[in-house]
Amino acid sequence: MDTRKFFHSFKYAIAGLKQVMTEQNFRFDLMVASIVTVAGAFTGLSKIEWMILVLVIAIMLSLEMINTAIERVVDLASPERHPLAKAAKDIAAGAVFVFACASVIIGILIFLPKWMNLWI
Repeated sequence: MDTRKFFHSFKYAIAGLKQVMTEQNFRFDLMVASIVTVAGAFTGLSKIEWMILVLVIAIMLSLEMINTAIERVVDLASPERHPLAKAAKDIAAGAVFVFACASVIIGILIFLPKWMNLWI
């Protein structure tokens, strides 16, 4: 294994992170992830609950990045409007939306019982 190549590949990953930070939806996801993390710290989550939250946050951010990559590739391949280009972008955005909905449900299942115990 060429360790120089391996470590150089991290530069590409960091460049990708810098690119996606310009995206409004990714920044929104980061803000929500920060709020959830603070809420988790104040709620006193178990180790398993933290692992689930970290996994959900990582998947959500990764999906947002994949969606952005798909949008950019489609824009490059089809600069003019085309129904298939629109469909590809809409399907990728739909995938993000599906996981965002699942993330909200997971958050409710983790946080709501703990918060209900505070008031009961």
